[in-house]
Amino acid sequence: MTIDARMTIADLLRQKPDAAKILQQFGMHCIGCAVAAGETLEGAARAHEVCLEELLAALNKAG
Repeated sequence: MTIDARMTIADLLRQKPDAAKILQQFGMHCIGCAVAAGETLEGAARAHEVCLEELLAALNKAG
């Protein structure tokens, strides 16, 4: 599965629960918040001032 910027955090965590650890490493600690259900990785990266390319690389690299 390839993770892309349009994927929501909720979809990511449903398909790859271990991704929560990576999100937290990037300072995204509100994984269970209501916004996360519909927020895309792109939107979350922007909101948390995280480099989207680095985030996607880390998520896709993880087993």
